[in-house]
Formats: sequence, C-alpha cells, structure tokens
Amino acid sequence: MAFLLSRSRPESSAPPGTKACREKLRRDKLNERFNELCAILEPGKPPKADKVAILSDATRLLSQLRAEAQKLQKSNESLQDSIKSLKAEKSELRDEKTRLKAERERLEQMLKGISAASAPAQYVPHPAAAAAAPQFHPAAFAHAGKFVPYASYPPPAAFWQWIPPTSLDTSKDPAHWPPVA
Repeated sequence: MAFLLSRSRPESSAPPGTKACREKLRRDKLNERFNELCAILEPGKPPKADKVAILSDATRLLSQLRAEAQKLQKSNESLQDSIKSLKAEKSELRDEKTRLKAERERLEQMLKGISAASAPAQYVPHPAAAAAAPQFHPAAFAHAGKFVPYASYPPPAAFWQWIPPTSLDTSKDPAHWPPVA
C-alpha cells in the first residue's frame, strides 16, 4: 500500500516556483490550447485526447481553407475583369446612344427641311397688297343694305401632289389631245 501512496501524485506535490511546477503549468496550458483547437475544428463533438489527430485535422482544415481562399481570390479577379469590360461596354453603348440621338435629330431636321421645301406654299398676300386692300366693315354694308363679303372657300391649295405621275407627264399631251383650232 505504501507503494501506491508513493506513486500517487497530488496536484500540488511540488512547491511553487520549482522547475516541476513550471513544467506542469506549461503542459496544462498546452492541453487547454489543444482542447480549444479541437472544439474549433469539430464543434459539438467531444474533444479528442490524441494530440496528433488534432494537429492533423488542423493542418487538413488549414490547407482546405487556403485552397478555398485562392479559388475565391481568382474568382474575385475574374469578376473584377468582367466588371471592367462591362463598364467599358457601357460607356461605348452610351457614346453610341448619344451619336444615334444626334443622327436622329439631324435626320429629323433634314426631313423637316425636305417636307417644308416640297410642300406647296400657302397663299400669302404681299404685305403692300394687303395694306392697299379696302377694309370692309360689316356695319357699312348693313347700313347700305348690302351683303357682307364672306370668303366661303379656303385659300388655293395645291393638290398636284396627289395626282399620279403619269397624269403629270406633259410630254405626250399632243398625242392625247386634239389640236387646238
């Protein structure tokens, strides 16, 4: 029995400050760190007692995380490149849009110019002729017992634009019409 008592080691068998006590504290800290590492590697599972297994799991997990980080970094770089190309394409499309708007405006102005040039001019009297024309006042006509002049027709408008081109061709008129006496 004395053998068993001499073999059992109480926690504070060595006096504090001795080498054995310092070594015991160092090992306890290491064991705590291994338990923390095991809890991080496999949360929810009971901690492993084998330190080699804990270290191998940690190295495996670290290598997986490094590979994943490299993959994510490559993916990030490719996404940055695609963002740059999309921004360049966006600016090109914006430039093309402004160019097309300017082209459309130019074509609309040209179309307005063509339609204004080809449209028949409405009858507009010369300002001198309009000023020299007598002014008709309805009261003057009513006093004299006469009717008030009233234009019941619009000013002359050219309808030649709706006539078919074959009818407008006057080169064959002598063949189609009888001679004038």
